[in-house]
Amino acid sequence: MKVRFWGVRGSIPVPGEHTSGYGGNSSCIEIIAKDGPPLVLDCGTGARALGRDLLQRQVPRVEVLFTHFHMDHLFGFPFFGPIYSPNCEVTVGVPAYSGVDAQSKLGRYLNGIYHPIRIRDVAAQIHFEGVRPGRPFERGPYRVSGVALNHPGGSCGYRVECEGRVVVYLTDTAPMSRPDCGMSADKSPPPPELRVLRAMHEADLLIMDTMFSFDEYLEKMTWGHAYPEYAVKMAKAAGVKRVALFHHAPDATDDMLDGLAAQWAQHEKPGVFLAKEGLVVDLEG
Repeated sequence: MKVRFWGVRGSIPVPGEHTSGYGGNSSCIEIIAKDGPPLVLDCGTGARALGRDLLQRQVPRVEVLFTHFHMDHLFGFPFFGPIYSPNCEVTVGVPAYSGVDAQSKLGRYLNGIYHPIRIRDVAAQIHFEGVRPGRPFERGPYRVSGVALNHPGGSCGYRVECEGRVVVYLTDTAPMSRPDCGMSADKSPPPPELRVLRAMHEADLLIMDTMFSFDEYLEKMTWGHAYPEYAVKMAKAAGVKRVALFHHAPDATDDMLDGLAAQWAQHEKPGVFLAKEGLVVDLEG
């Protein structure tokens, strides 16, 4: 199983000379199994390039999961090529009570007002499914479990198991405990934090929102984003092998992110690296 990063930026896409190294596209990740369709996590602006790649590969089926409905995770969906191909079957899962509810929520964006395309006009064989945190489900070769995160309006993280490997995708989320309690303070985790630890359990790769520094987090605790020290502490407690720091801030330049990467380069158990557009992680290696 492989993981490819197509968009790693948070809040808003930021193309330009100062972000070209790590990439300016917003959240989009592809999980690639040996036998099965690609699984796409979020459709930020990185989904446009991914969609073109999938069409070139003539992929007949695509699985898509959204974490939540903030625009930086939806921007790319109307530009995701497979939804316009009548030869492609696309299953779209979003945090919702049912398939009808899922289609309705995405349809608020693709409605002819906020985007010229209406969701009923796409040409693909498209199916909508509601995702409920805590209720595991199967998508082709993937076994998926959702976990509720700490973000304004809600967000759903995913544990994806396939081919004996585990990828955990947790964005957008603030720490599940305040700085003076739970894992943040080296104390027993409260129930929400314990659920996240269980979702992380012995994952081969954890991709986690670390948009803020610790000081920025203290200033913006209600904004729904975490910081590297928290992600690594949680990962270590859960026995995670590798951590990808993800959802980089719009103002984080390549130089700033290079500095952050150097800070964590020597960390072991877990290994820590920064998500970068175009990076492919082979979980067999």
